[in-house]
Amino acid sequence: MKTSGGLGRGLSFIWSLLVVALAVVGFVNREYILDWVTLRSYSPPAAIAALADATTMNQTAKKLFYVNRPEVEDRAAFNKNCTNKTEQSLVLGCYHGNRQGIFIFKVDSTELDGVEEVTAAHEMLHQAYDRLSSDERQHIDALLQNYYKNKLQDQTVKDQIEGYKKSEPDAVVNEMHSLFGTEIKDLPAELEAYYKRYFNDRSKVVELYANYQAAFTERQKQIDNYDAQLKAKKPYIESLQSSLEAKYSQLEQQKSQMDAYKQADNLAAYNAMVKPYNALVDAYNDGIQSLKGQIASYNSLVEKRNAIAAQEQQLQQELSSKQLQTAP
Repeated sequence: MKTSGGLGRGLSFIWSLLVVALAVVGFVNREYILDWVTLRSYSPPAAIAALADATTMNQTAKKLFYVNRPEVEDRAAFNKNCTNKTEQSLVLGCYHGNRQGIFIFKVDSTELDGVEEVTAAHEMLHQAYDRLSSDERQHIDALLQNYYKNKLQDQTVKDQIEGYKKSEPDAVVNEMHSLFGTEIKDLPAELEAYYKRYFNDRSKVVELYANYQAAFTERQKQIDNYDAQLKAKKPYIESLQSSLEAKYSQLEQQKSQMDAYKQADNLAAYNAMVKPYNALVDAYNDGIQSLKGQIASYNSLVEKRNAIAAQEQQLQQELSSKQLQTAP
């Protein structure tokens, strides 16, 4: 009986150790287990898989992406799901937290091809950042901040970071992690090596970003060029107007003087002024024609400039997830 009791207590102890061991293993591998449970019944739709493939997400990144069951949504659905998102409006996606969902704004314009892909990669990197251990995050944060402070040249990315400092001061480095990984072509070697954890060829992501950004940068270059021409023309037109006003005043004075000579029957003096007066009239009329030509040219540039600006504004509207205002 003593032997039997000892054996029972021994088996009970071993079983307790086994339960504890399994609990420890489960705790250590909890993310892996929960990911497995989430993905067990999930098959990414073709459109979602295409986003992952286009950005060259490797298997690690695809897993991080897919555990959030990402969706591409139109404006109404996106705003419903991302009502409380704090990201800037032109980062057209929201990530709700570990395995809690990724939503991507649907952009239809062919000139903006690549937006959805870059947004997908951006949001996936938020999930990746959440999974970093404390030590890893501290190290990566230092690399990101060092690059930002000492090497970042891209003004568009700088502007985005400044926006995040105002809207999400506690998540700026997290946003740097997504921005640098998707929008910066050349990164320091250690950061480049780090992003290889997630992308087979990160340059493809940056190329997609550059392609749709070109729709704006090229138009902005044209607008800047038109603005420079308008700026140069405006002083010339104003000078020509001032010169014509002076000529007109001179013509009025000469006409008044000629009328006075005529009334005084001083025909010699009157006749002496006729030729210079007519020459001044001709010069004035030529100036008027020149001014009309300059104004027409100026207005033509304004129309061209505004047409490009309207195109840019339309693209901005298509890129904005905010509800568009309807005319009253």
